[in-house]
Amino acid sequence: MTRIIDLRQYGRVWFLIVAACVVAFFLYTSDKLIQDLAVQERERMEIWADATKEIVNLSTLESSDTLGTQPITTDIDFLLSIIERNTTIPVLLTDDEGNILQHRNFSLPQPDDEAFVVTDMTPANQRFLKDKLAELAGTPNVIDITISPGNDQHLYYEDSTLLKRLSYYPYVQLAVMLAFIAVVYFAVLSTKKAEQNKVWVGLSKETAHQLGTPISSLMAWMELLPDMGVDADTVGEMNKDVQRLSTIASRFSKIGSAPNMELVDINEVAASACGYMSTRVSPKVKFAWHLGDEPLPAQACRPLFEWVMENLIKNAVDAMEGHGDLTVTVLQDRGLAAIEVEDTGKGIARKNFKNVFSPGYTTKKRGWGLGLTLAKRIIEEYHHGRIFVKQSVVGQGTTFRIEIPVQNVST
Repeated sequence: MTRIIDLRQYGRVWFLIVAACVVAFFLYTSDKLIQDLAVQERERMEIWADATKEIVNLSTLESSDTLGTQPITTDIDFLLSIIERNTTIPVLLTDDEGNILQHRNFSLPQPDDEAFVVTDMTPANQRFLKDKLAELAGTPNVIDITISPGNDQHLYYEDSTLLKRLSYYPYVQLAVMLAFIAVVYFAVLSTKKAEQNKVWVGLSKETAHQLGTPISSLMAWMELLPDMGVDADTVGEMNKDVQRLSTIASRFSKIGSAPNMELVDINEVAASACGYMSTRVSPKVKFAWHLGDEPLPAQACRPLFEWVMENLIKNAVDAMEGHGDLTVTVLQDRGLAAIEVEDTGKGIARKNFKNVFSPGYTTKKRGWGLGLTLAKRIIEEYHHGRIFVKQSVVGQGTTFRIEIPVQNVST
């Protein structure tokens, strides 16, 4: 059974590893796509910068009349068409002194399509472009243009809207994939848990049904034994065990259905369970229980709650292999009725603190590993409390703790 639990844990680990690898692959692919697009945009800006340089040079030649005007005009029109095709990438062109010479594709606070010179713009637009220049100056998105010796210009550009949107895409993709993986993971767990619940409920009810007939027969025989000359003390002890079997069958029949909850004193329930188990443990076990100084009223199903306590006590005795110290303590803690079962047995490794409540987990050579699983179900689902390993040291002992809400009698 323990091997099954280990394999289940390894399966979860491998599922998470595979999921992480898939997420990493998609993130790498998206990041590579964004990098390639950024390289393409820079290449476009370099062409834009070359076109700007050529326009300036051709304009200089045209003004000097060293060449015919027709070829120069054609070249300038072609270069201007290159510049005008850029309708997506925001661009700032400055001189060596940081003066903005040209801008394109910025959403200005006060739109003014006619003003391309900063000095002709409104104060709000001037401040906006200067702030953009300061922002872009700290990025690698700058291309230096040497117009002529001693005459340099600088091209600053922002990522296009498409590239900005794609830069957020990996994060959105990561969130969606993590959400999908989480949904699938918890859906599988929920389905598996639901199937386990059906198995436990069916097994419990079938056990109660199978016990019903022989218990009824034993009760009938108990009425005949005194007439057959059997000693009264012997009949009395046998009757206790028959009644005990009836109680056990009743407990199994309650699994899977809403139990009858009633107001009980947890001190009294604990004392009853401890008193019953004290006569059924090895005399080598030093068994002591300490009850609270005041009543601890709580809504509980007495038969099921006693079952949980008896299960913890029996497990503690098994862990001590029939000898050691066993102590049950009942106390009130922050509005909760708490019961602690402490033993001096072989202890539990910290990594198994939660595994001990998993179906099938057991360290015994014989056992189904369902006792603590059912105990957890009874405490959490029926009594709205919790049961957990408070502390344990391998080779020294373990302390289990049960907590359920205390009922305010005045209300």
